[in-house]
Amino acid sequence: MKSIRREWEEWEQQFLHPKAVKSAESRGRTKEEPECSIRTVFQRDRDRIIHSKSFRRLKHKTQVFLAPTGDHYRTRLTHTLEVSQIARTISRALRLNEDLTEAIALGHDLGHTPFGHAGEEVLNSLLKDGFSHAEQSLRVVDMLEKDGRGLNLTYEVRDGILKHSKGLGKVIAEGKERPETLEGEVVRIADIIAYVNHDIDDALRAGILKLSDIPGDCLSFFGESHAERINRMVTDVIEETKRIEYERVTMSQEGLRLLYKLRNFLYKKVYSNPAIHREFEKAYKILKELFIFFCEHPERIRSSWTIPSDSPERRAADFISGMTDRYALELYRLIFLPRPWTIKEMEGGWI
Repeated sequence: MKSIRREWEEWEQQFLHPKAVKSAESRGRTKEEPECSIRTVFQRDRDRIIHSKSFRRLKHKTQVFLAPTGDHYRTRLTHTLEVSQIARTISRALRLNEDLTEAIALGHDLGHTPFGHAGEEVLNSLLKDGFSHAEQSLRVVDMLEKDGRGLNLTYEVRDGILKHSKGLGKVIAEGKERPETLEGEVVRIADIIAYVNHDIDDALRAGILKLSDIPGDCLSFFGESHAERINRMVTDVIEETKRIEYERVTMSQEGLRLLYKLRNFLYKKVYSNPAIHREFEKAYKILKELFIFFCEHPERIRSSWTIPSDSPERRAADFISGMTDRYALELYRLIFLPRPWTIKEMEGGWI
């Protein structure tokens, strides 16, 4: 009897675009293992990521606003889910492999530090070979998850995770930075569509921005509401990718120009805003002192989060990058802040 997985693989061959990655044609895993009778390889990767500890910790990691008390500000987890939704919409419209796209999207930020990019900056400055959250995400799925056994993901998902990041670099990557699959390119562009729009939304909610602050040509092209902007960007990606016959996943020249303009606007007006930057400086100090402490006291590092045979510096970076904001704050308090004496009731009176 034909398995459900095999039926799905045949469906992909029949209905997905010729340039889509077919599950049955994956380049495989680092360690071979028996196939699932129900799920394709990319569906299994998606499930492994969702059930990982690193994925669960994303809900308590900062996106832009540090340790937000408001219920509606984005965290690293909600960012990840928004990237996944946008990427899946694009992938489905282009008849690419939606399961591969989703797996890459859900795993792309597993290695992100606490306190957003402030955490990434401090570890990058302290590690001799630097620190990149994209490389750390790959390290998480390859080596750190499941007590050092890793998730043993497929080549295509690992490639997409590693090459999703762009910082202030090119959205449409070239050379070694370009994902090897169209699905990986979808996630790379969905990532910036998601964060540009939700960071504007959060900044408006926080009172850091007014709608009138946003460049007028961006509003005219993409729309004034959050939903309009995302819809216009997603539509632009789909239409332009089809127009160039899937040579790559991209945007129109004007759409890409204005997306860059919006990103630069956010870096200037939001990410460098004094109110946000002050909190980043505090986070920087906390993580720097924790890093120095754990380099000097590697025996205090939770071994389940690191590889014991690595150098103290590497172990400290793995440990800290895996922390949530609140765990880092609590650990800092326990290590560096004095504990007040408490009044105890003793026989014969109070002392």
